[in-house]
Amino acid sequence: MANAERQTSRRSAIRRDPMSQAPAPAAEKPAAAKENAPSPAPGAAPKKAPPKQAGKPNGGAAAAFAPAPPARRKTRHVWLFLSFALFFAIPVAVSAWYLYAVARDQYASSVAFTVRTEDTQSAIDLLGGIKSLGGASSSDTDILYEFVQSQQLVVSLDEELDLREMFSVHWPEDPIFAFNPDGTIEDLTAYWNDVVNIYYDSGTGLIELRVKAFRPEDAFAVATGIFERSSQMINDLSAIAREDATRYARDDLALAVDRLKGAREAILRFRARTQIIDPQADLQGQMGILNTLQQQYATAIIDLDLLRETTRDEDPRIAQAETRIRVIESRINAERGKFSSGSDGLDDDYVTIIGEFERLNVDLEFAQSAYLAALAAYDSAIAEAQRQSRYLAAYLKPSVAQRALYPERTTLLGLIAAFALLAWVIASLVYYSVRDRG
Repeated sequence: MANAERQTSRRSAIRRDPMSQAPAPAAEKPAAAKENAPSPAPGAAPKKAPPKQAGKPNGGAAAAFAPAPPARRKTRHVWLFLSFALFFAIPVAVSAWYLYAVARDQYASSVAFTVRTEDTQSAIDLLGGIKSLGGASSSDTDILYEFVQSQQLVVSLDEELDLREMFSVHWPEDPIFAFNPDGTIEDLTAYWNDVVNIYYDSGTGLIELRVKAFRPEDAFAVATGIFERSSQMINDLSAIAREDATRYARDDLALAVDRLKGAREAILRFRARTQIIDPQADLQGQMGILNTLQQQYATAIIDLDLLRETTRDEDPRIAQAETRIRVIESRINAERGKFSSGSDGLDDDYVTIIGEFERLNVDLEFAQSAYLAALAAYDSAIAEAQRQSRYLAAYLKPSVAQRALYPERTTLLGLIAAFALLAWVIASLVYYSVRDRG
């Protein structure tokens, strides 16, 4: 009877609860099991129901379908919103305001050039009209690339164009894109590298510059000044290269000239001392005199012999002929003595004089040959240096801009927004990761 009453009360409770009608078949299984269970023996004490578990009230199916309570705003949501505003919204808004309301327009002027080598062929090739233009050396373009960014160029153009006044025309209204006129030369060089963009192709040796300024005429003047200074620098390098290429040849030529001068001066001193212009010619003259005397001597002896054959010994003509023979013989001995001892104010004999002259003449010939070789080498060095002379060729000349292209507001704002969003996402992920692990 007790079991029947409990089943009746449970069924009535299920009918009253509309939420419990759906899972009714599942609830009837334990009831049916209880009906089939054997009834307790008469007089036995009824069994106590097991205690209910905490947190599991009767009607678990009804609790599963109960409506959720309304969501409440938590502190972490507030901090997430504040961090989004701090990392993204405020920086982007401030950047947009500055770019579109504060930043001044900038004009650009471009110039592009390359270093060329004029490779002129030899005279034989030039007869056929052949002439080629060589390419640029990579070292020249590398030097030029560094020169454009150097402080030396900045100082030179600042003295000529007053770069400080050009770049600080909107200071302090635009403190980000304008230059502080109180900055040092290092600050001006750093700002120069920001407004002068260099595009260098090491493969082709082409260099393109883009100069930005607040006034179009300023950008044009700076671009023109860069090209002129770069051209002057390349010309100086070419002159230095020519000087190096011809320096050794020029030194050899100077040495050969000095040697030739010394040899000629030695010949002049010899002639002044000996009073002989050409010892060889003088020797030939002396030999001619000696030969003439010998011929006269032979003729006089023959005449004397004829007189002795045809006249008496007391004939005065015989005495005259003998006297003439003695005079000629004495003259021959005197002329021969000139070849072995000094005479006519000369300290040296003809043998010594001829030997000294031949030595000086050999020195002179050697000096002349060395001079001609050095002169040919010097001319060849000059021709080679001129053949490889370098110059700066501009294939894109500067022009005055008509429309401001900088600052690129949309691009800058997009980059700022992207980086701000990325920073906020990373900071949020790091914060929640640390909090969950803590």
